[in-house]
Amino acid sequence: MKERSGRDRRQRTAGRRTRRNRTRTRTIGRKSPTKSPLKSSTASRSTTNSSILQEAFRAGQRAGCKALESEQSIEQHARSAWQEHEATISAELRGYSAAMHAGKAFMQGYTHAAGRSLNIIPIALNKPAAAVVCACNEELTLGQVLVQLKRLPLTDIVLVLNGTTDNSLAQVLEQPGITLVYEPDRAGHDVGRALGAKMTEAETLLFVDGDMVVPAEQLAPFLYAVDRGDDVALNNLSSLLPPFARQDEVSRIKAYLNRVLNRSDLGSNSLTAVPHALSRNMIQIVKPEALAVPPKAQSLAIQHGLKVTAPSQVDVIRSNRLRSTNTGSGNEVAQLIIGDHLEAIATWLDMGGNMSQARSISRAEVAYRRNAR
Repeated sequence: MKERSGRDRRQRTAGRRTRRNRTRTRTIGRKSPTKSPLKSSTASRSTTNSSILQEAFRAGQRAGCKALESEQSIEQHARSAWQEHEATISAELRGYSAAMHAGKAFMQGYTHAAGRSLNIIPIALNKPAAAVVCACNEELTLGQVLVQLKRLPLTDIVLVLNGTTDNSLAQVLEQPGITLVYEPDRAGHDVGRALGAKMTEAETLLFVDGDMVVPAEQLAPFLYAVDRGDDVALNNLSSLLPPFARQDEVSRIKAYLNRVLNRSDLGSNSLTAVPHALSRNMIQIVKPEALAVPPKAQSLAIQHGLKVTAPSQVDVIRSNRLRSTNTGSGNEVAQLIIGDHLEAIATWLDMGGNMSQARSISRAEVAYRRNAR
């Protein structure tokens, strides 16, 4: 299930549904071969060696000249060519930002030589990746969600359509390359993710919701993090939350669970919020059915010593869709998410957890939090 809130005054809570977004995608356009890709941004100069960018640009030009000779689609050929080149320079690329700058330089050269514009994200993944989309009556946004996912190098898109009564099913049936899981009855987003995880053998799984149009540029970091060794890549919402004194009960119990698990560094970041990505290793260890209770799955991952991080931020708070079930203190959704966290704590205790292991808070810290504004 999506993020659920307990805030008063109809405030939005992280990770729940979003209003229909008008998302404009960025197209990688044609570039002059005499114009250095280094001039595209100050960030690229500071994070990536200029010689790497220049060589990536020239490699893209060489690959683009062969685009018409390939039996693949131009998008597939461009991805394959970048994957091959990225493998030769991967040791020189320090992190996601550097890799993306090099990928963009490659695509600039490719599109100029090929004479075509490409609307894809130049991210090279070492392992197969898939996306799991959960949706119910999202015909207004579902199409654009799929458009953004198809800009990523995914081997599969699993769509779990449950309890829908609008035109969503007809829309999906017109889409090629989609693995559809159709459940006539309402199953909920959490159960949908558990089902979707069983429908693919991909090594990296990206989870999104059908009513939340997130640009592919913002989804790529989650895929990259898991592809490069993380087991759980959470949406990092810490900087978007108010001070402790003004947080709702949902944010507080999420932070409490992380503190109990000795991961106070995660703050209130939780698997209840999308987007997030998981490794196949994590899913095999905690079992797919555990995903039906996101805090429990997160707790199990931490208890098993898996690598849990929050590598990137997608603001899903201010754009959250308000509903009668997720507004006001103690609302229905807030009670459900709090219950999920209590179940996670119970599981932790059953596995030998001890409440004394949780870091105690000093009186000074309690006073600071109480007086925070």
